[in-house]
Amino acid sequence: MATLRIALAQINPTVGDLAGNGAKIAEAMRRAREAGADLVTFPELAVSGYPPEDLLLKPGFLRDCRAALDSLVGQIRGIAAIVGFPDFANGSAYNAAALIHGGHLLGVYRKVELPNYGVFDEKRYFAPGTGSLLFEVNGVRLFVTICEDVWVAEGLAERLAQRNRAHVVVNISASPFHAGKLATRREVLAAFARRTGAYVCYNNLVGGQDELVFDGGSLVIDPRGKLAASAARFEEDMLLVDLAPFGKGEPVSPRDTSGQWGRRLAIESANSRGLDPVPPRVAPELDRTEEVYKALVLGTRDYVRKNRFKKVAIGLSGGVDSALTAAIAVDALGPANVVGVTMPSQFTSSETLSDAMRLAANLGISLLTIPIAPMFASYLEALEDAFGPGAPGIERENLQARIRGNILMALSNRHGWLVLTTGNKSEVAVGYCTLYGDTAGGFAVIKDVPKTLVWELAEHVNRKAGRDVIPCSIIERPPTAELKPNQKDEDSLPPYRVLDPILKAYVEEDKAPEELVPLCPDVARLADVLRRVNTSEYKRRQAPPGVKITPKAFGRDWRLPITNRYGNGRLKAAAQAEKK
Repeated sequence: MATLRIALAQINPTVGDLAGNGAKIAEAMRRAREAGADLVTFPELAVSGYPPEDLLLKPGFLRDCRAALDSLVGQIRGIAAIVGFPDFANGSAYNAAALIHGGHLLGVYRKVELPNYGVFDEKRYFAPGTGSLLFEVNGVRLFVTICEDVWVAEGLAERLAQRNRAHVVVNISASPFHAGKLATRREVLAAFARRTGAYVCYNNLVGGQDELVFDGGSLVIDPRGKLAASAARFEEDMLLVDLAPFGKGEPVSPRDTSGQWGRRLAIESANSRGLDPVPPRVAPELDRTEEVYKALVLGTRDYVRKNRFKKVAIGLSGGVDSALTAAIAVDALGPANVVGVTMPSQFTSSETLSDAMRLAANLGISLLTIPIAPMFASYLEALEDAFGPGAPGIERENLQARIRGNILMALSNRHGWLVLTTGNKSEVAVGYCTLYGDTAGGFAVIKDVPKTLVWELAEHVNRKAGRDVIPCSIIERPPTAELKPNQKDEDSLPPYRVLDPILKAYVEEDKAPEELVPLCPDVARLADVLRRVNTSEYKRRQAPPGVKITPKAFGRDWRLPITNRYGNGRLKAAAQAEKK
């Protein structure tokens, strides 16, 4: 009976860093070979990083990716490797996997199923492949697939794996995170394994790329659909697994039989023979709150570091949103690299100001205090004639937020700090934020985190630390922007525990307005919420990117027209009838 040792190299590449990514691949290959692996796999598009987006439209980029792959080929000896890269042939680009052994490129597989939904738009860049790549190592028959290939039930990959009686289906992937996604992946992979009767070795990318976070969690599923091994999540890892036994089966011819079904090759490797078996490793499970928190930390760390910033600045208001953002930043970058800035006005209470100071002390970060009342007074004086007579309105509230945004961006320009904004998904959804004010910055850490989840995450920070890093008074205080006397968020919005389910149903589940009435029987208030969502797209388009943690985030997932008259007319009619 044959035995095969596979190393799943779960690496964190950077889009466009071809030399750096190549060095990561070469180092992981060396470690895998030293561990006795017969085969090492790397994630989807590991050479270029994922997703390269419109870099793929540049011929020079594709040529450089191929040159980077070619430089790796000569380094990969004593072990077989499957490496994801963007291929270019016959005038088309392909999402491809290279099979390398003995210093030679033995075969290329091109992804057949191209996802074109949600954050994926692969049909914009790639042509679909039409063949397959089947090869043997020590008599074990392996079949190569890329990500979406195994998500399509009864698709080409499944049919060919069955027809060729594959022992192992290798799947290299770049599957972005959202809360609960891991369970879905396991279900898909388990069903594929049961239908094909093969092991599935699934190697997922890890790391942050703009809005996306890839959580790793690479898996090995046995032919019964059971989890055999899994890698850590939200960090680089190498998962070693011994797969056995395999029946001898029908051998694969070592000669090239390129044609309708692609290439078939035979490779001999003696790496794992005579070695002690590797015990199966299953990574610890993470609950929903912990996986979301880890995603936010990883997404923030990689955005800051991959864009070559060293320090970040955060406006600390004494509220829970900025407190959570600061805690995430400290876990991502260390306290020495986080600067808090408190900017009190005449409307700032002594409680929120003292809480901001306590938070900074608890986190061990430096804190700058810059009062804005004198600047606010200067603006009002300069604008007195232009504003004209009448009671103060929202222009004064937004002016304070924009003064604070100016201060943070001035500090960014002076010191090279990246400004982290602190708005949550609930506020962003309904436009309860000030354009060029609290939306000013380079990265929006919690822009996809609903307010109710913000509170859960803040409590998680304290549980994890075993102390009140975020003061309880911050978590328990009713939310307020403090832009006018005695202001509360609920003056303008429904309570967040009412608002968030409405937003989830409307934004993430695409439910029609009339389907939301059970969530908010006050039809007039519901109509107002939906109006705010529909008319705030212009703000969201100008806001910075932030970490995606829900199935549908504003930005890549959500593309509502700014100029748009399709709204909640039936709901408005119902509201008017209710008033009568």
